[in-house]
Amino acid sequence: MKLRQYPRNFWLMCWALLLFMMSFNLFIPELNQILTDLGGADYKGLLFLLFSLTAMISRPFSGKLSDTIGRKKVMYIGIVIGVATTLLYPFVGLVSFLLLRLSHGFSAGFLPTGATALVTDLLPIKGRGMAMGIWGTFISVGFGIANFFSGMILDLVGIYGLFFVAASLAVFSCLILFQLEETLPNPQPFKLRLLRIKFNDVFEPTVLAPAFIMLCSAISTGVIFVTSSDISEYLNIENKGWFFIFYMTSTILVRIFAGSLSDVIGRRKSLIIGVSFLILSMLLIATSHEVIQYTIGAIVFGLATGVNSPTIFAWTADLSPVERRGVGAGTIFIALEFAIMVGSSIALLFYQNTMESARMIYLISASFGVVAIIYLVWHLRTRGLEPDLVLNTQKDPELLDNEIDG
Repeated sequence: MKLRQYPRNFWLMCWALLLFMMSFNLFIPELNQILTDLGGADYKGLLFLLFSLTAMISRPFSGKLSDTIGRKKVMYIGIVIGVATTLLYPFVGLVSFLLLRLSHGFSAGFLPTGATALVTDLLPIKGRGMAMGIWGTFISVGFGIANFFSGMILDLVGIYGLFFVAASLAVFSCLILFQLEETLPNPQPFKLRLLRIKFNDVFEPTVLAPAFIMLCSAISTGVIFVTSSDISEYLNIENKGWFFIFYMTSTILVRIFAGSLSDVIGRRKSLIIGVSFLILSMLLIATSHEVIQYTIGAIVFGLATGVNSPTIFAWTADLSPVERRGVGAGTIFIALEFAIMVGSSIALLFYQNTMESARMIYLISASFGVVAIIYLVWHLRTRGLEPDLVLNTQKDPELLDNEIDG
């Protein structure tokens, strides 16, 4: 599928997510220092544990509302919460700062869920992997740019200005969303009964396989969020966002190719490749004693994310029933947030603000990647190519044969 054939809504959504990702990532490299200045150096793991907790709790609500009141309204809720919370950060003490991390999690719980459901509506099955690669590239650019330039913006405008710039980026994201067309047919008006959540609204059973891979692979993300800025200091790297600029560069280079790869060889085989890169990156970081190896670890982590993220979301889109795409996206994000909570909890338990303790938690993260590969191999061996997996209605017979391993 040629790039110009993707609809206008798709490209608008890409730019809106880029700005939103910049908004809530702009101050991440400074969070550890802010918490330390507030007297909370021992609570660094809570920064992302609390954030991910409320993001995870909000996913069933955002998924259900996305499938009822509309994708756009759910995204607006996320932006409003994000802007309000961001503007309050520099004015509070330690306890309130941690409570704001809880509040901010609701923002991340709403906007990406609605956005993913909307993008899934827009994309045909054929070429979905490539489109998810493009989509992920915009997200990675926002993530990487914000982390890398955080310190520079802080030096220019100070801590209050940093949070103001972050809030402004979310507002610009909202302005782009205004131009989007709603993709949910016949959205309902909001009613309080829509907030009553049943188990059926929490998990979409058809996407549990990609959700499990998301869980195992994203634990490393929680560990990186907590420790990457500190590791830069341990290795005498002045820029706390050093890891993220190299991660961003490599993940952008691989994302579009990796998305197309999964369209050809299948989602699970692509994920085996991606998770293998993930394990290698964790081992490289765990054994780093100098800047070069740490930088290579960041690059390899970018390769892993560039393969895994678009493939997981494309696999989810393949499997989600049309009428439950919001819940399907919510299920994947619940797995993501729970994984970040696990990674943050590992850091909270074992990270002692030293490089040696950081090495141990990276090795623990690598072990979850091993579990993911074992599961994927088992899935291929025992399930083969089932009727609902990996573009089976779009592939040529030869490609269908290639999907079955053994």
